[in-house]
Amino acid sequence: MTTYLLAGGGTAGHVNPLLAVADALRARDPEAEVLVLGTREGLEARLVPERGYELLFVDKVPFPRRPNKAAAAFPARFPRAIAQVRAHIAERGVDVLVGFGGYASAPAYVAARRENVPFIVHEANARPGLANVLGARRAAGVGVAFEGTPLKRSKVVGMPLRREIVALDRDALRAEAAEHFGLDPAKPVLLVFGGSLGAQRLNAAFGEGHGEGWRAVLDAGWQLLHATGERSELADPGAPGYVVRRYVDRMDLAFALADFIVSRAGSATVSEISALGIPTAYVPYAVGNGEQALNASSAVRAGAAILIPDAEFTGDRVRTEVVPLLADETRRAAMTEAAASVGTRTGTENVVAMIDDALRT
Repeated sequence: MTTYLLAGGGTAGHVNPLLAVADALRARDPEAEVLVLGTREGLEARLVPERGYELLFVDKVPFPRRPNKAAAAFPARFPRAIAQVRAHIAERGVDVLVGFGGYASAPAYVAARRENVPFIVHEANARPGLANVLGARRAAGVGVAFEGTPLKRSKVVGMPLRREIVALDRDALRAEAAEHFGLDPAKPVLLVFGGSLGAQRLNAAFGEGHGEGWRAVLDAGWQLLHATGERSELADPGAPGYVVRRYVDRMDLAFALADFIVSRAGSATVSEISALGIPTAYVPYAVGNGEQALNASSAVRAGAAILIPDAEFTGDRVRTEVVPLLADETRRAAMTEAAASVGTRTGTENVVAMIDDALRT
């Protein structure tokens, strides 16, 4: 029996691909032991047990980025975290470790090396995190979701995706999706969303106030499905063909209905949209080190998407750049075809193949 230890967490961007790979390993061999390593503070503390996996804990030890109390404690805390993971590996007879980044991964890579256990690194973002930068130096294999990700010895394997996205038949579900959202399946649909909490910039551009881009979309003969986010207070104008939802719990149906998308550019979002081949205008979140713009860059280079800077995204930009694209069927068809060159639905299988290679060496 093979024992797998999957390390990662903190955010959905780390937890979701981890769970996709865990599900694939369990489905392939129900006798295998699939364990997850995470922290008590991260999203994995809730999501992993809910999915039926045993969660082994490691202390959350952030890498110091400035001189402060946490930096002073790091030299003592990090070796303790490594020792915790080494104990898990030895006690559970771990055969291979797979890291997805986040606080749990850094001590896991060091522990695996010291225990002579092969390990794989998967990086979901175009700009890699520090844990994966360090882990990639000694890993048995390094997989990245996006072309151009600067990790040593990496190869593009894509993103392990949710099963409902991988298996999605958009054409077959279009009628059901239209009924679910109260839209006409015969008319094209623009999907706008900014994540579970929404994106104020997108809401302002399409919604009320100085934006009202929704009017231009409807005037162009399109329908608009607008997921505003759970915290949004955007008013629903009640216009026929404009559906406002604070939260969409069936994103598979939203994707099935979408003929064009405007969204943020988180790594999972870009990977899912590219895998489904839907032309998109990305409006990257402007906070951080530019990770979202980099996530979208391969799709933009391929011609599958356009990128509009957050600070420039207004109702006027919707009217002058997005609406003309909606009217240009030839260009949208070319964008859809281009998405096939950057998107893949086999990210999970590709990562599992890397794990198998590591076990054979």
